[in-house]
Amino acid sequence: MVKKTDWIAGSLAGLSTLTFMLPVWAQDLAPIDQLEQLPTDQTIDQPMAEVRSVSELSDVRPGDWAFQAVQALVERYGVLSGYPDGTFRGNRPMTRYEFASALRAVVIRVEEQLSSGDLGGTVQQDVSTIRRLINSYGRDLEDLRSRLDNITARNTALEQQQFSTTTKFNGRIDLALTNGTDANLTVVNRTRIDFLTSFQGTDRLVTQLEAGNNGQDAIANAHNRRQNLLGTTGILADGGGLESAGATSNIKLRKLYYAFRPAENLEVAVGSNIPPSDFVDRNSFANQSGQNFASSFFANNPLIVQNEIDRFGGAGAAVAWNVRNNLTLRALYAGADASNPSSGLFNDRYQATLEAEYAVPNEPLSVRLQYTHGDINGTQVDAAGINAEWAIQRRYGVFGIFGRLGIGRYQGFNSLVGEDLDLNPKTWALGLSIQNFLVPGSKAGIAVGQPFVTSKLGNATQTNIEAFFGLALSEHINFSPSLILVTNPNNQKSPTIWEWVVRVLYSF
Repeated sequence: MVKKTDWIAGSLAGLSTLTFMLPVWAQDLAPIDQLEQLPTDQTIDQPMAEVRSVSELSDVRPGDWAFQAVQALVERYGVLSGYPDGTFRGNRPMTRYEFASALRAVVIRVEEQLSSGDLGGTVQQDVSTIRRLINSYGRDLEDLRSRLDNITARNTALEQQQFSTTTKFNGRIDLALTNGTDANLTVVNRTRIDFLTSFQGTDRLVTQLEAGNNGQDAIANAHNRRQNLLGTTGILADGGGLESAGATSNIKLRKLYYAFRPAENLEVAVGSNIPPSDFVDRNSFANQSGQNFASSFFANNPLIVQNEIDRFGGAGAAVAWNVRNNLTLRALYAGADASNPSSGLFNDRYQATLEAEYAVPNEPLSVRLQYTHGDINGTQVDAAGINAEWAIQRRYGVFGIFGRLGIGRYQGFNSLVGEDLDLNPKTWALGLSIQNFLVPGSKAGIAVGQPFVTSKLGNATQTNIEAFFGLALSEHINFSPSLILVTNPNNQKSPTIWEWVVRVLYSF
C-alpha cells in the first residue's frame, strides 16, 4: 500500500520534472542587466541565515509576482533561507542541487505535519492542490517526458554525426550613400558573412564570404581617371577613400584559415586565404570594423599591409607569441598566387611581416614596431613602421590618440605600373577619436595623413583628411556620417576632391 506521504513526495517530484522540462523562453526570467550584482566581498557560497518571516527579507516586497510563494515557503514550511545581509536574491539562478534540497525540505515538513495529525489544515489544502495539478497536467507531463527522451536521442545522434561541435554565424552589411566632386549620388554596399567554427573551444576555423555592388565613391572615381596607384584598390598602396568601395557582385572567399593554440601563450594560424590586416597593424581607434573612419587609408599602414596581398588574400601562416603580459611578437607570411603553379607559394606576389607590440604597464598606451618584406608584381618592397595608440579617460568621454608612420623602399620593374621603380616612400597618419562624448554610444574622430610621400612618383603629394561621427542606434545598427577630403589623388596635381558619406552598418 502506498503511503500518503509517499504519494506527496512522488507528486512533488513530478512537478519538479515539469519545471525543468519547460523551455527557457517560457519561463519568467529577468533580463541579465537586471540581475542583482553581488557585493565584491560576498559570494553565493556564503552560509545562509534562517528566516522566520518574509518581512525579514529586504528585497522581497508584497508587489513582487512570487511574493505569496516565498511567503508560504518561509512562514508555512520554514524551508527557505536568506543571505546574511538580509536579502533573498530571487533573480539569482538556482542549481538543480539547490532545487532538490529545497524540495526535500518541503517533503520532510509535510510528513512532519501529517504525522502530528494536521489533516484538515493548510497541509491538506496543499495536498488537494497538488492532486488537482497532477490530474490536470499528468498527461501533458508524460507527453513532455516522451518528447524529452526523443530529443535526447536525436541530440546524441547529431553530436556524433555533425561536422563541428560549435559554429557561429554572423555577418555585416555596409550601406553607404555618398556624393562628391565630379561625381553623382551613388549607393555603395558590401556584405560579409562569417562562419566561426571551433572543435576544441580554444581553436577556430574562420571562413568569410564577401560580395558587393562594385560601387564607387567620388575619391575612387578620381583615382581611376588615371592609373589607380594610391586608391582603395591601388596598385602601389592603399590611400583610398571609402573602404567598402570596389567589392564585386561575385561572391568571393575572402578568409579561410584555421587558428589553434599549441601552447597557452602561442597561437598559430594556417590557411589558403589569410588577409595580413587580420593579424598585424591593428589599432583600436582606426581599423576595418566599420565603427570608426570610413577611409581605407586610415585602417592600415599602406607600406606594412600591402594592398595587393590584403585585398586578394594569400595562402600562408601567422604566429602570435605572448612573451609576457605586455609583450607580444607576431610573424606573418602570405602568398597571393599560391594556387598558380607558375608562381607558387614563395614567389611574387607575397609579403612577410614581423611585429612587436608593447603595452606600457599600468598605462593605456600601446606601441607596435613593424617590418615588411615582399615581392609585388616584380617590385621588391621593404618597409619599417610604427603604430601607436593612447586612450585617455575623462569624465565626459574617452579620448583616443593614434598614429602610424612608415618608411619603405620599392625597387624593380613593376609589371602593372610598367616602369622600373626606385622609390623611397614615407607614409604617416595622425588622428583623434572621442567615444561617449555627450551622447552615450557615440563616436567621433578626425584624422589626417599622406599615404605615399616621395618626389619620384608624380608631381605632387596626396593628402587625406576625414572627420566622422558615429552613433549606435541599437546593438546591431550603427549610423555614421563622414566628410572626406583628398588632395592630389595618385600624387598628381589636380583639384581637391570633397566627399560626404552617410554609412549605415548592420551587424548580425
